[in-house]
Amino acid sequence: MNVAILTFEGFNELDSFIAAGILNRMKSAGWHVQITCPAETVTSMNGVTVSAQQPLEFANTADVVLFGSGIYTRDIADDPTILERLRLNPEQQLIGAQCSGTLLLSVLGILKGLPACTDLTTKPWVIESGIKVLNQPFFAQGNVATAGGCMSSQYLAAWVLAKLAGLEAAESAVHYVAPVGEKEASVAHSLSVVTPFL
Repeated sequence: MNVAILTFEGFNELDSFIAAGILNRMKSAGWHVQITCPAETVTSMNGVTVSAQQPLEFANTADVVLFGSGIYTRDIADDPTILERLRLNPEQQLIGAQCSGTLLLSVLGILKGLPACTDLTTKPWVIESGIKVLNQPFFAQGNVATAGGCMSSQYLAAWVLAKLAGLEAAESAVHYVAPVGEKEASVAHSLSVVTPFL
């Protein structure tokens, strides 16, 4: 199973690293979760530079593609030299985004009229792009999901796991990363958010 965590210049570390960390709990089952970037290195909104594990085109053949957010998403949404490198197919791939990554799903035509979740800063831009924004942390229909708020990356990861590996795998991964003393409650809450959309 190949998973592309799309990570652009100015990225939000929480979006990329939380999803990657949770999904990599499936490494022993043959999952390959890769930080996927348009350049060899990208620097986060807080100055953390990371090397791409895969080029952007890896997303085109990945089983799962997750878009993180960042401070330059509006610029990326207007940059055909980046967007034209992506040829995604929601009929064959699971595709998700959080926060400003939702704007990229919209401009790429992947949402196709679906309502979506995003963060409060990005909300007006997503509305401007023609998408109804929901006041909730997570929404999915079919193979497309969106989430709003940095910590909602756990919901995207749980959704991917539940869809592709089953609820038990999702429970196990969320249980592993949840705070001690709150594990059962965290698992129950995360699954309560995503299971209505499975």
